[in-house]
Formats: sequence, C-alpha cells, structure tokens
Amino acid sequence: MKVAVTTLAFCVAALLALGLVMLYSSSVTQVGAHYLMMQLVWCAFGFILCAMATTLDYQWLRKFAWPVFIVAVLLLVLVLFPHIGRKINGARRWFDFHGVRFQPSELGKIALIVMLAWYGDRYQRQMQTWKRGVVFPGALVALVLGLIFIEPDRGTTILLAAVSGAMLLIAGVRWKYIVPPVLVGVAGLGLSLLHDPMRLKRIFSWWDLEQHKDGVGYQAYQAMIALGSGGWNGLGLGNGRQKLGFVPEDHTDFIFSIIGEELGLIATLLILLAFVVIALCGIYIALRAREPFGSLLALGVTFLICLQAAINIGVVTSALPNKGLPLPFISYGGSNLLAMFTCIGLLFSVARQAPEREKRPVTAAVIDENPFAAKAT
Repeated sequence: MKVAVTTLAFCVAALLALGLVMLYSSSVTQVGAHYLMMQLVWCAFGFILCAMATTLDYQWLRKFAWPVFIVAVLLLVLVLFPHIGRKINGARRWFDFHGVRFQPSELGKIALIVMLAWYGDRYQRQMQTWKRGVVFPGALVALVLGLIFIEPDRGTTILLAAVSGAMLLIAGVRWKYIVPPVLVGVAGLGLSLLHDPMRLKRIFSWWDLEQHKDGVGYQAYQAMIALGSGGWNGLGLGNGRQKLGFVPEDHTDFIFSIIGEELGLIATLLILLAFVVIALCGIYIALRAREPFGSLLALGVTFLICLQAAINIGVVTSALPNKGLPLPFISYGGSNLLAMFTCIGLLFSVARQAPEREKRPVTAAVIDENPFAAKAT
C-alpha cells in the first residue's frame, strides 16, 4: 500500500509541477505571471483540502452523504438564477465573488460520488433489483445531471453519467437494468444536440476538421498544428508559437496542445503514463479498502480523475468533439483543482485505513461484504 500511495503522490506532484511551468509559459505573453500566481493560491488551498481529507477518516462521510448532496443540489439550482450565477459564453455555471469564480458542478461531482458510494454500501444486497439498483439511485443521478445539463454543461454531464454508471455496475446493478437508461440518456442527448446549433456545428467540424478550420473547428485545428509542430522533443520551453493568440483557451482546456508543441510527443506520452499509473494506484487502493463504501468511493474518484483526463486529451487530439473539460492538475482553474485535490485526499484516506482490513482473518463474512468477490451462482 505504501508503494501505491507514494507512486500516486509522485504522479500528482509531477503533473502539478508541469502544469505550473506550462501555465506560465502559455500565458506570460498575455498576462505575465497573473495566472501562475492565482494557480499557486489555489494550490495552497488545494493542499489544505487534501490534507484534511487524508487526515479525516473517510467513514465520516457516511453520516454527511445526504447533507453534502443536498447542499450541492441547492448550489446547482442557485447558479441558474440570473442575478446569482455568472453567465459566460452562453453558459451559467459560475458564482462570482468579486472576481473569484466557483463552479458548483465541481462540488456536485464529489457529492454524487459520495452519495452513490454510501447507497451502494447501504443497499449492497439489493442492488441487483430494479427498484433499489436503478430507480432510486437513478433518480439521484438524474437530479444532479439534469441541473448540470441545463447550465448547459454537456461535457460534465457525460463525464458524471459515465462515472455514475460504472459505480452502479461495480456495486452490483445488472447490465440489463443499466442499458435501457443509458439508451434513453443517449437519445435525449442526441435530441438536445439537434436543437442546439452551436454544439451541432462542433460535431460537424469534428467529423471534417479541415473543412471547418477557419470557423467552428478553428480551435481544434490550431491545437493539432501545435501538437504536430512539436515533434518528438518539442520546440523548447517557451518557444511555442501557437500560444501567441492562435489557440484559444491555451491555458485551460487546450494546454495539452502547448505541452506537445514545446516539450514534444515524449512529454505528452509521459502525461498519459502518469494518468494510467494514477488509475492503477486508485484501483489498487479500492481493492484493498476495508469495506464496500471505501472501495466504491476510491473507484468513483479514480474514474472521475482519469476519465476527465481522457476526455480532455481526446478533445485536444481531435479524437473527441470539443467538451470543454480541463486537464486535471495541469489546466488553469481553481474549482476543478480543489475538486481534484479533494479526490486525491479521499484516496489517501481510504489507503490509510486499509491496513486494518489486512489484519482481519479471511472469513465467509468478509468475502460476502466485498463487492469485488466472486458471487456464487
């Protein structure tokens, strides 16, 4: 367990260090060190949250799963009101406190994961039924996803839907019960895209990027140029050209393209490797957790971090349509950074309690409470 925790901490620290360096490199010509200094402030708060989550026993979250979930839902409702939530680029996703922005959807991610972990543990023997396995948890998931969807924030909606579905499957829900809601959700998403001209254009530009390179696909096309011009070793730190006004959001959602241009393919592959290692460490911690709640919680936050990274990298490399999700630990943004730090702290907390489980004798009762143990048929 110590090896997994140490490796996890090293990967996160490496990504943070790289993110700070590249954040300064990508924004110094526009705003100097402003973004770097702000990110350092958010990192300080993030370290505090991570330390608190690590120190506290994650079992404490059982008692507060509902209060945290209710607070997250209330904030997601409040952000939709015109005089409360801040509207930027047609989306109302932020609270703005004198220039300091906060996205309640980031709290919603963690609150939903904690709630599903609590629910999966509380009703683990009934998760294979339609009522307890799909209807009740499905209502919780639909409430959060619906509020995020109408902000609108399609990327976070898809991300949380995938994480929630994976958690429910691991908790014991049968595939035949999961497939119908998934099909309904996909159909609903497709229908909404048909009535959303802007996002529909993004889909078309993704299919034929060359044809739309001067319009909707401009950002993705310039990102591909940045990645391609970097080669194996990159143009050198600070020598990138695409950050000079060619790649919009080069310090947030598309910072991966600037990394590829300045540091090359090797650096981008190392970032991919870091997230793969984070995924393996998170899964290992989940498998060694002392009970199902810890297992589901660890898996949920691991899926959240790594799937968000996969979507961001997929968008930048044009493997996926533009979703507008930041790259964990690297992209600029306080709300997401705080959420990611909290997730890592929760993983450390689950790992810290794991040795107590290892000392227990392997009995039928222990095997029965493990959601990953083989079930007798």
